Amino acid sequence: MSAVNKVLYKPLSLAASVAGGMLAGAVFTRVWSRIGDGGDAPEAADLKHTTREVLVAAAMHGAVFGLVRAAVDRASATGYRKVTGENPG
Repeated sequence: MSAVNKVLYKPLSLAASVAGGMLAGAVFTRVWSRIGDGGDAPEAADLKHTTREVLVAAAMHGAVFGLVRAAVDRASATGYRKVTGENPG
């Protein structure tokens, strides 16, 4: 990849990552509201919830964020290649 294309890809990648994080947060909130007790996901230090519930919420949170991040990164790289004809990586 040329130096100019590297400079162009960095801001695109950063913007896609921020948007992906926001999307992942919204997806997780929606998923948790359907399978959880109807409220927000439990915090690790909140002793009103069981350890199992906290660990399930944390595992789901990580899985959703990982999945959304990979999808957004892949889509931005594919779009970049379509526009420039070069792979960003």
